[in-house]
Formats: sequence, structure tokens, C-alpha cells
Amino acid sequence: MLIEHLSCRLRERDAQSLRRRRRIAESACSAHQRVSAEGCQGREMLAFCSNDYLGLANHPALIDALAEGARRYGAGSGASHLISGHSRAHAALEEDLAAFLAPCMPNAKAMFFCTGYMANLALLGALGDASATIFADKLNHASLIDGALLAKAPMQRFAHRNLQVLASQLERCATPIKLIVTDAVFSMDGDLADLPELLALAERFDAWLIVDDAHGFGVLGRRGRGTLSHFALSSERFIYMGTMGKAAGVGGAFVLAHSTVVEWLIQTARTYIYTTATPPAIAHALRSSLRLLGGDEGDRRRAELMALIGLLRRGLQALIAAHPSLEWKIADCATAIQPLIVGDNDAALALSAALESQGLWVPAIRPPTVPRGSARLRITLSAAHTRADVQRLMEGLELAARMFR
Repeated sequence: MLIEHLSCRLRERDAQSLRRRRRIAESACSAHQRVSAEGCQGREMLAFCSNDYLGLANHPALIDALAEGARRYGAGSGASHLISGHSRAHAALEEDLAAFLAPCMPNAKAMFFCTGYMANLALLGALGDASATIFADKLNHASLIDGALLAKAPMQRFAHRNLQVLASQLERCATPIKLIVTDAVFSMDGDLADLPELLALAERFDAWLIVDDAHGFGVLGRRGRGTLSHFALSSERFIYMGTMGKAAGVGGAFVLAHSTVVEWLIQTARTYIYTTATPPAIAHALRSSLRLLGGDEGDRRRAELMALIGLLRRGLQALIAAHPSLEWKIADCATAIQPLIVGDNDAALALSAALESQGLWVPAIRPPTVPRGSARLRITLSAAHTRADVQRLMEGLELAARMFR
């Protein structure tokens, strides 16, 4: 019965063009990768789909640091952080993170997690008790949504970046604890939360502001300190989550917050207490990654990335102007995430397939990841791309646009 039921559900997904399929990366994360699919031989592809925004995932210094960490600490941690798995590498990384982000959150403490998903489940589950209410942007990442659903606190959602609605919700709230929860850079649209106004609301209504900066940390702000630095914000009201597998090029995530918040997470966060700690070699490599992010090389890579973003946006604007009948759209954003919104699921899949036939890897994103009717290509840029790479993508899109006219 179970197999029949699941097979029927899978056929329903096929009928709606919603079936997801895995690809196999045969080489290191890079702008140019060898990729294969089930039953198909691998081929060289120009990839515009990773979150390796600064091109650090295959950086020789990080590879060397990871190997050094493995030689020093071994391959695994052996236990959870609260048993025997919290190594000197983890502790040193947490100290480095707190120091790196001190201009935005002075006196805050850092806590390292295996993934950003686990960090967000921990935050919402541990802080969202019966004394709290959670206020969440409707386009928040799935991990924030799932964390809020697991919490004991009621959740009120507000339309994307609609701070008028949020203000009304906060004004009517009777619980003593209020948690405003938002992505900093929204992962499918690439736009930024209005953090200055959100902080003003948090101060006005005595709320806390939980910020998921997965796609801003390392990319935005002075020396890559993220979206808080980008907006020149500093406050103890922030509870900040950043990931280390995107711009930082390795893996894991962290929470930075008031020391009491971090201590409460250590005591109660189930995704921290009941899982084996990340291998310490990862933490050791991330210390080198932080030095790269905050140094001159990081600045050079961020400058190159911003130049590529401008080049791509100009190309997409010209493409859309030349083919108005297709009704393609781009988002109003200036980050490394540049969605080309197609609308229909089948059309998004066909466009992705047309690019793939030209050796361009740009996956289609469909509901429920994005709202119904807004299927898209999620184009992501990296400092590892060249201007010639972007030009090749534009040529591929132009050829596809002529096919679909």
C-alpha cells in the first residue's frame, strides 16, 4: 500500500512538472564543473547554480587548512559538543567569529552548528516557548518556517517586506516576548530585508530580531561582515545566524547573540545537544576562511563579484527588452542571486534544458520553493566566474529566447 501511495504521489508531481532530480558533480565546486545525471555520462558544464559566492570552495589555502586540521584533530569529532566532541578548533573558531563581527554585535558570543538548517531549528525551538510570539516574513527560508512550526510559540506571518502589517501585529501582541524572524538576503529573490526599519520596530515594541544572513555573510558589508555591516547596524537585539558553506567556502553555521541567549541554546537546543559535532578539521579550515574573507583578497573577490553582477543585470535587462512577448522578469536586487522569473513550471524546465544542451548549468526552481506562478532560473554568480563566462550565459539565453518566441 505504501509503495502504491508514494508512486501515485510521484506521478502527481510529474504531471505538475515538480519532480526534483539530482545531478552528480564529478569534480570540485567551481564555475566549471564536470557533471553527470543518472544514466548519463558526465560532461563539462559552466555552472551558475552554486552558493560559492567568492569562489573559495576550491581555494588552495582552505584545502591545505582542512588537511592540516585532519592531521591535527583526526577525521571525526567522536561525540556531541556536550560529551567530548567540542574541540579546541571549535572553541577557537567561535572566538574568531565573535571578534570578526564585534563591530556589529559587540560583546556577543558565537556558537557553531553543523548546518544553517540545524541552527535555525535550534533558535526557533529554544527561544519560541509559550511566552513568545514569532513574527515571520512569508518568504523566509524553509528552515526558519520549520523552526517556527516546531516551536511552542504561535507564529504570525506577514507579507514579504510589509512592515506596516508587521507593526500592526506587534502592536496587538500580548505575549511578553516577541521574536521578529527574517532572512537578510532572501534566497530565491536576492532582495534584502529592510533591517534598519525592522530594528526600529524591534526597539519600538521591545522585540528581538532574528536574522538569517546565510547569503549575506562574507559577501556584503565592510570586510564581508554581512548585512548588518552593510546597513551599518549595531544592537544587542540582534540574534544573528550566518552560514559557512556559501561565501566562506567550507561548511557549517553559527549563531551570534547575547551571552545569555547562547548559554540557553547550549542548554536546550536539540539540534546541538543530540547530534555528533562537526569534524574539528572543518572548524580549523574555517579559521583560515575567516582570514581570507576579512583580508585584501576577500575585498578583491567581492569587488569582482559586484562587477559581474552589474554585467549580468545589464545583459538580462537587454534580453528582456528584446523579447517582450516572453514576459520574463528579473528581480529588483543587486546581490549574487539573480532570478530570471519565467512563471510556468514547464517553461522554466524547458529553458533550463535548453541551456543545459549548450553546456550551461542553471537549474529551474519551482513551487513550493517559490510561490505558484513564479517558476524561475535562479542564476547565482561567483567571483570564480569571468566576464567571458557571463557573456556565454547571455548568448545561451538569447539563443533559447529565440527558440521560445
